[in-house]
Amino acid sequence: MSTGRKVAVVTGASQGLGAGIVEGYRKLGWTVVATARSVPAESGDADLVNVAGDLTDPATAQRVIDTAIERFGRVDTLINNAGLFDAKPFTDFTFADFERLVSVNLAGWFHLTHLAVPHMLAQGGGHVVQITTSFVDHPVSAVPASVAMLTKGGLQAVTKSLAVEYASRGIRVNAVAPGIHKTALNPPETYAERAGLHPVNRMGEVSDIVDGVLYLENAPFVTGEILNVNGGQSAGH
Repeated sequence: MSTGRKVAVVTGASQGLGAGIVEGYRKLGWTVVATARSVPAESGDADLVNVAGDLTDPATAQRVIDTAIERFGRVDTLINNAGLFDAKPFTDFTFADFERLVSVNLAGWFHLTHLAVPHMLAQGGGHVVQITTSFVDHPVSAVPASVAMLTKGGLQAVTKSLAVEYASRGIRVNAVAPGIHKTALNPPETYAERAGLHPVNRMGEVSDIVDGVLYLENAPFVTGEILNVNGGQSAGH
């Protein structure tokens, strides 16, 4: 049953960027379906529904979209935030690493997006946002992550492709490419060193990415955009 309110689906929502994005949409007054491998069964918020599960399993993606439709009647925005990032020399990556990165970053994205887009088409529009990384277009020799970039780069490519494919049908598709942010990937003892990878000389905050996502949400003439939120890292050093 439709509540008449906009609905966001956010993946990787249990912590870090995902949790911040969930909070950002709730502050806008949106209802949210949040999914991650481990989230509480009850959110304590009638307008926030948690769905636990592994998005590499197509059944999880089906449960997430079914929950959004059954509880709120629609899917207005899908935030594909769930993902893995591994940094090591190319020859140290194993085929198991490759399969794991592809399974989470690409197959998980496909399962959920493939189910969400038909609902967006049926309701006359929607918005899909990927969280990628600035390292796709601006690699740093000190942070070798070639196989992770193979997958994140794929998300940036499909962002532009889908944006063009669906532009005339009301669906916008964008991506946010973070720099190095204060999340679980970066322990506090690394902040001083990693801040120097950004011309502004500080680590990114979760709120910086939330601001980028919400900017795209409120920019109806923007589609196919890879929005770098990286303290000037993409401009040069």
